[in-house]
Amino acid sequence: MSWQEVVNLLPAFLEGSWMAVKLFFITLLFALPLGLVLAFGRMSKHRLLSRVIALFQYVIRGTPLMLQLVFVMYFPSIQLGISGFNRFTAACVAFSVNYAAYFSEIYRSGIESIPKGQSEAARVLGFSKAKTFSRIIWPQTFKRILPPLGNEFMTLVKDTALATTIGIIELLRVAQNHMNRSNSMIPIVVALVFYLIMNGVVNLFMNGLERRYAYYKV
Repeated sequence: MSWQEVVNLLPAFLEGSWMAVKLFFITLLFALPLGLVLAFGRMSKHRLLSRVIALFQYVIRGTPLMLQLVFVMYFPSIQLGISGFNRFTAACVAFSVNYAAYFSEIYRSGIESIPKGQSEAARVLGFSKAKTFSRIIWPQTFKRILPPLGNEFMTLVKDTALATTIGIIELLRVAQNHMNRSNSMIPIVVALVFYLIMNGVVNLFMNGLERRYAYYKV
């Protein structure tokens, strides 16, 4: 395969990249807030709720995302006999639930790392629980969890390739198809460059956030 042929294939690679980008942002849109809800439930004083969420986290974090994709895609139609999700929706659901489980533990570790004395002092000053969290706990927590969140974001970019499991035509599938047709590794190299570019953007963004919140000395 010549480089001119690669240039001619760039529109297909861009389309595959766009599918990965859409899956990335939709996953974050749902997984980030859902992860925070799960974190609060996991830290709840209600033992049953905490244990149920702990079990949920164990199941999601203890099984491959690839299997979760297949389960979400085919379980409704095969086991329940009802119309299931389309492929992209199934991928969004599986990715969102999977990453919410990981984000919830990042949130929980960050929140629990803040000394309890700060919450007690806020109560003495008359702060409500919501105001204590939003004004005192969360800013410090957010700064602390930026590095692990950045790692998860970069992993998510790479994990979008798993969407090929249920037949979604994203960047890796495009590269594989053209590799098989041309009997050349060049399409895979091009896909590698696209993934590096996307993760480079994520890395720059997260580094910028870390610098912006560096004034929180924790």
